[in-house]
Amino acid sequence: MDAVSTQNAPRWSSYVAIGDSFSEGLWDPSPQDPDRQRGWADRLAEALSARRVAAGETPLEYANLAIRGRLLRPILVDQVPAAIAMKPDLVSLVGGGNDILRPRADIDRLARNLEHGVSRLRAEGIDVLLATGFDAQGSLVGVTRSRVGIYNALIWSIARRHGAHVLDLWGMRGLRDWRMWSSDRIHLVPDAHHRVAQAAMVGLGLEPDDATWDDPLDPLPPSPRIDQVRENAQWLREHVGPWAQRRLRGTSSGDHREPKLPTLAPVLPATGPEESGPEESGHEDATA
Repeated sequence: MDAVSTQNAPRWSSYVAIGDSFSEGLWDPSPQDPDRQRGWADRLAEALSARRVAAGETPLEYANLAIRGRLLRPILVDQVPAAIAMKPDLVSLVGGGNDILRPRADIDRLARNLEHGVSRLRAEGIDVLLATGFDAQGSLVGVTRSRVGIYNALIWSIARRHGAHVLDLWGMRGLRDWRMWSSDRIHLVPDAHHRVAQAAMVGLGLEPDDATWDDPLDPLPPSPRIDQVRENAQWLREHVGPWAQRRLRGTSSGDHREPKLPTLAPVLPATGPEESGPEESGHEDATA
């Protein structure tokens, strides 16, 4: 364990992650259990716990209530009260991305609802970690970029008013490389989840364990135009089509799913192989 990891223990002894597929950790299969997704929130909990143990404190207690496909309202109505009932020191509240994919999303209303959730958590003395949306410039979902930008500005204002922390996903240079994204172009590969966990440490005011967390990847030569067209067609067929069908049926990839870690439990030191790269990540059709 390096010098950074052996600094004073983080002040949080318990942490609950709430949200959608991003916080559930899709496309980041656990080395110990490939059927379970790991993700940035699990990785953050592991890092916080490791620092606590290194400083002679008890391991961090952690729960993850996030469920794929959830819109912001169910996150606030169902997951926020459940998190408050656990009386944690820290909650990461990340949601709204699935709403913004819908053309008629009311960004101001989303922000008002998000602020109400943050206010409830802060009133209980719980520290809150929010997150901005990703910068989708240059992608086929780039039509949402202006809506995400407005939502991000409102998130920073909410954080300032309520003393919340912010994970700045929009500002992460590495995430502008599409090798950091799974084939559905919505979820992150394991290396990206690792980088986001490090960015979350920075957002919480801590030094990251990995100083290279925001380094861009080495550039690749541009692919031929015909290859791009084929990849876009495959994406539309394999991912956008099923997502649109669920929308028409009024269903979600998260229907009838339960949280993967519904109760607080101590986080043990991470074991097993290093996180896999983009070509090794498990496939799961989990768009909203």
